[in-house]
Amino acid sequence: MNEGRSPAFYALAAFFCLFVLFMYGPTIVIFVLSFQGPSGGLTFPMNGVSVHWFEKLWVGGGIVNIWGAFGRSLELGVVVMLLTVLLSLLAGLAFRKRFRGSDLLFYVTIASLIVPSIVTSLGIALEFRLVDDLIKKYGPEWLTDGFHTSMGNFTSGLGAHLTWTLPFGLLVMFAIFNRFDSRYEEAARDLGATPWQTLRHVILPIILPSLVGVGLFGFTLSWDEIARSSQVMGEHNTLPMELQGLTTTVTTPEIYALGTATTGVSFAVIAVALFAIAILRARQTRFGSDAGKA
Repeated sequence: MNEGRSPAFYALAAFFCLFVLFMYGPTIVIFVLSFQGPSGGLTFPMNGVSVHWFEKLWVGGGIVNIWGAFGRSLELGVVVMLLTVLLSLLAGLAFRKRFRGSDLLFYVTIASLIVPSIVTSLGIALEFRLVDDLIKKYGPEWLTDGFHTSMGNFTSGLGAHLTWTLPFGLLVMFAIFNRFDSRYEEAARDLGATPWQTLRHVILPIILPSLVGVGLFGFTLSWDEIARSSQVMGEHNTLPMELQGLTTTVTTPEIYALGTATTGVSFAVIAVALFAIAILRARQTRFGSDAGKA
């Protein structure tokens, strides 16, 4: 215990610090530059400190319809989150028992993590273009009149995002149920609980903190997604796509303010999710100790 640190420790510590700086340095720089003064530019040194660019962002009508893009990304992220939680839970329950085609279904689901995101996006876009051609050629008049495309946030965009979030949700649920103690279910059945009552009053309360984590995965992955969104969103872009388009045209720190705002939303969602998980785990611990005393 009295021996000093070895030289390897300091070398690894310095390497770790450089790695953290490499990972978070750009985010910190954007955060700092978003508080440039009214006459500030996109680089250092800063010309004053103010919230001028956040005020311009709040007013709107500038570089982008920020609230329109924000609303589309938020709505899509919430829907993706809910579907990811629901489908991952159902899939996790289904995979607890072997069924015909389970291996094939698993590999097909996980394959979307291996296929490059842009390829997935192009494939979904091609699929919906074929659907558009069929609708224009064979669809009823009330549908084809004024029809442009079936691609949109909650059609092709939703499908593209689910190909990204569902595999993560499914893998998390596999890990949860592999560690799940089936004796709780056996005890519930011995007490006369139906399968639905067992799910509602035994399984769900135990795995609820993990479901919050799956929801966090679903929202944050959808909120920041751009590669799978690039070809499938139709007429209206999500916020990350607007940000990408603005990087080559905007010459004011307003884009930094936008980046800081979107990053703030991500951190806020993560904080809420972690707070909820902490509360649920504390509740489980309290109930467990009370049951042990009883």
